[in-house]
Amino acid sequence: MRLVFISGLSGSGKSVALHMLEDLDYYCIDNIPAALLKSFISHTIRSNDVIYRRTAVGLDARNTAAEIATVPMLIEELKRSGLDCELIYLVSGDEELLRRFAETRRRHPLSRNGESLREAIQIERELLDPIAQAADLTIDTSRIGVHELRDLMRQRVERRSSARMSLQFESFGFKHGIPGDADFVFDVRTLPNPYWDTALRGLTGQDPEVAAYLAGYEAVTRVIEDIDHFLETRIPDMRASNRRYLTIAIGCTGGRHRSVYVVEQLAARFALRHSNVSMRHSGLPGTGQTLLPDPAASGR
Repeated sequence: MRLVFISGLSGSGKSVALHMLEDLDYYCIDNIPAALLKSFISHTIRSNDVIYRRTAVGLDARNTAAEIATVPMLIEELKRSGLDCELIYLVSGDEELLRRFAETRRRHPLSRNGESLREAIQIERELLDPIAQAADLTIDTSRIGVHELRDLMRQRVERRSSARMSLQFESFGFKHGIPGDADFVFDVRTLPNPYWDTALRGLTGQDPEVAAYLAGYEAVTRVIEDIDHFLETRIPDMRASNRRYLTIAIGCTGGRHRSVYVVEQLAARFALRHSNVSMRHSGLPGTGQTLLPDPAASGR
């Protein structure tokens, strides 16, 4: 049996994520009271019915603080028992959440006693913090749309083998903010900047001209090798601690040239040695997520 918990802030895309899993033939149940979780899971395990073989459970803030505090302990208990179980947590920035609620004109579920929308969002963040801290994978949906979120769920959650860790390399621009789902953040703003070459300014780190420009600098190659070594020496320990997901964010000023090139180089390197390697460029709209070929599939 595989059990996936989906939680996160209201407006961050929990329903989209859960519907994606439903489309992938998971048995999905949403807004279950945390106090009933143990009974529900016991029922699914005892029943041996194939319908529960892959189950996804949506959890939100409409529980008491005491009930929410029991969720991380229950998940750890399930993992120790040998159950294939993971917790996915979705977040988004306050301004983006405010915009989404304004567009849908929906009432925040925690606006019960006259709190403003911004106050309700902060209350929810604090209430769900125990779940956020226990998450196997955090997804920041501030700058991604519905279709990209569905794609992320498919590639990172559905395609991840239970025995392998999913690695994602993500480029971003510091002027847009650091991704809220990054496990490691590397700053490459000290590298030579193609932006100042007018012939390269309108291109991106995916274009051969920009790649050739950056590859010509020893400092760029050295940074890539340093990050490669740093991550590679830590991955075995993370695997040993049953870490399932790792998100590495590489940032430059605008997220279009240096960080994109470095992510492309690192993802290509790691895809030669590891399975479940993907990359995405948050500063390049419309590029989505790219899943790199599995080295085992090509006989390497």
